[in-house]
Amino acid sequence: MTDPRSDSEQKEQRSLADFRTSLIEWLSANLTSEVIDAQRASSEGEDGLEVLRAWNARLADAGWAAVSWPARYGGRDADVEQQLAYQEEMVRAGAPGPVNVIGVSNIAPAIMSLGTDEQKERFLRPMLRGDEIWCQGMSEPDAGSDLASLRTAARAEGDTFVVSGQKTWNSLGAYADWCQLYVRTDPDAPKHKGISCLLVDMSSPGITVRPLRTMSGDFTFSELFFDEVVVARSSLLGQLNEGWRVAMTTLSHERAGVARLHLDLSARFEELLDAARRRGPIRDAVQRDRIARLYADIACLRYATSRELAKVGRGGQPSPTMGGLAKLAWARSGQQLAELAVSMLGPEALLNGPWAKALLMSPSYSIAGGTGDINRNVVAEHGLGLPR
Repeated sequence: MTDPRSDSEQKEQRSLADFRTSLIEWLSANLTSEVIDAQRASSEGEDGLEVLRAWNARLADAGWAAVSWPARYGGRDADVEQQLAYQEEMVRAGAPGPVNVIGVSNIAPAIMSLGTDEQKERFLRPMLRGDEIWCQGMSEPDAGSDLASLRTAARAEGDTFVVSGQKTWNSLGAYADWCQLYVRTDPDAPKHKGISCLLVDMSSPGITVRPLRTMSGDFTFSELFFDEVVVARSSLLGQLNEGWRVAMTTLSHERAGVARLHLDLSARFEELLDAARRRGPIRDAVQRDRIARLYADIACLRYATSRELAKVGRGGQPSPTMGGLAKLAWARSGQQLAELAVSMLGPEALLNGPWAKALLMSPSYSIAGGTGDINRNVVAEHGLGLPR
């Protein structure tokens, strides 16, 4: 019986299967228990950074750190289906990705799109290997989700900018070598128009980093203080006063990444079910109903994401609201998962371990990467066409 698919379709399927097989074989040969333990320790607030950086370098040298990147920058020019296959196999193996989560997913695409040749040459490869860790200077005490209200200022002085101000809720700030910093360079322009983006060496004189302890006990975030910090004009990313464009380039990649978070949700959901089954059959009708509801929510997120990725894979334009919808669904399901774990496992879940930490972290899910209210506005205005 002949295969009804066209030759091109069969070739694409073989290419995808070869891609997946190559990754599985590489992970089987290179992923060690030490790396998995370091990832677990890091997620629970313990120090596993140096092991993860070494793993990051191994990933990058083999071309597996950022498969969607162009090959000339160390990626694999992976199409949408290959990117999804990569995510599936990495989650299935429990393999950590790059330590530069923000750098690889958000900052690098902006450098690729808007950076100078010198900036691309200088920053992309060390970022990909984890040789240099990056953070993002966006949020401020009075400008969180409303980025355009930022006040950190940079005044031009010859071939330099002099920066003063404060940033907060800065991920990886305590470890970062570089910061993609958003500053106000024209205080008289409308607030969206007077922003610029600088690539700042975190060892520069005048920078103070103050780690923030979260209620889960770790130091995920930091406050950054800039006191007359001198930054070379060559560190400007994009055009002067066009930082809003840089931010939108960056955030468009971040929201696309959020659409694949259902894989992590599914893995943690299965971990909870395994832990619950070890205690015996789940007979409580209310618990079974909560399990079924959460399973359905995660499945809906998976189907919606798959449909969107399939559309993009066929050459269609990504929905302007898919990232926001995926983030909303992921945050709600993640919070419900943590609450369900406590309900099902009882005191065991509240002892030190992944479920206790997940419960303490879960309120942040609807804040990090853009609050739920902001995402709902994006969906309402740009997706449904509702008035502001």
